[in-house]
Amino acid sequence: MDRIGPIMIVEGPNNSSKVPFSRSLYIDSQEKVLIDSGADPKALLAIHQELGINRIVNTHYHPDHTAHNHLFPSAVKMINPIEFEHSLTIDGVARANGINQEWGQKGVELWKKQLPQEWVQNLGAITETYEYEEEYSFGGIKVVFLHTPGHTSGLSCPYFPDLGVVFVGDYDMTSFGPWYNGTDGDIDDFIKSAKRLLELDAETYITGHQKGIFTRREFIAAMERYLTVIDKRDELVGKYVRQGLNFEELTSLGIFYPKKALQRPLMKTWERSGIRKHLDRLGLSVQEEGEVLLKAK
Repeated sequence: MDRIGPIMIVEGPNNSSKVPFSRSLYIDSQEKVLIDSGADPKALLAIHQELGINRIVNTHYHPDHTAHNHLFPSAVKMINPIEFEHSLTIDGVARANGINQEWGQKGVELWKKQLPQEWVQNLGAITETYEYEEEYSFGGIKVVFLHTPGHTSGLSCPYFPDLGVVFVGDYDMTSFGPWYNGTDGDIDDFIKSAKRLLELDAETYITGHQKGIFTRREFIAAMERYLTVIDKRDELVGKYVRQGLNFEELTSLGIFYPKKALQRPLMKTWERSGIRKHLDRLGLSVQEEGEVLLKAK
């Protein structure tokens, strides 16, 4: 387990923090705070047994970051103020994830039947919010929850100014590229937040998935490559529209996810929602019958 001063970096199972898990941070102080609960549950329970976990701070509502809230029933659970209300109900999460947008209430009801009860429990246990841009002190360890929308509307990136460390969560530098595919994701906000992270007085960047720890120089170089994926998606969508493909055809190509993955309803939902965002960037819209047209000015 890596450690930077009082911050313990907890990985997912098999030392991998790939989805459906994520990296967690434990602040080793008197206040016993865990940031995100998506790491290896055995490792988290071991920390709880040895040191205690009194408070869990979720950067956002996605299940890979709230996955093990339920393992710590006595801990106070917090989330950002933007996502607090809709994260408490399944219908709210369905709206934010694009399920309602793509499939209507019938699709929402079908999705509800497939949800693991633990996921519902993880979100329902959240009772408090934290404030953005304010300095908190957990046992003398200063942290500011930066508002960094784009991946979701409320995502926060915990910044430790005295340590020169920032937990950038889903600005994760993976080969997949930026993820903004929920209804509450936004490409322009994603780019702005990414650039803000580069302007911080930080020397260490910790991602929520995969590689994990970047030096400032590594993170700057990685971010440049990472954001170019957005332009490549724009180019692909534009090319296929010029070829005359309609929306249903576009969303079956596998622009975000491999074609095989699109057989899974949730992946198909996010593929559709993501392509809508790129069409919007290109000045295009989708009609009810699936035809792609120039957006009216």
